[in-house]
Amino acid sequence: MYIVHVHVHVKGEYVEEFIRTTIENARSSLYEPGVARFDVLQSQDDPTHFILVEVYRTIEDSAKHKETTHYQQWREKVAVMMAEPRSSMKYRNIFPDENGW
Repeated sequence: MYIVHVHVHVKGEYVEEFIRTTIENARSSLYEPGVARFDVLQSQDDPTHFILVEVYRTIEDSAKHKETTHYQQWREKVAVMMAEPRSSMKYRNIFPDENGW
């Protein structure tokens, strides 16, 4: 698995719109065969801070996701909502492994 944590800091006035737009993107992403999971997390301490947890079957599936219409529309819509550029960290799955252990 290839896991990406996308950190997003949103301007306060856009929080609700960001949530709606991002959930729409996440739902569409789950229909992609290469997407195993797509979580949208909001900080309890800072409601303008979000983490998108994107789990892909392969690194190539992550690249395919960025080519989808729904991702490109999301990226365009949320650009004005950002308080700062989003950042990401990439991970590989250690446990459980492909056998569930």
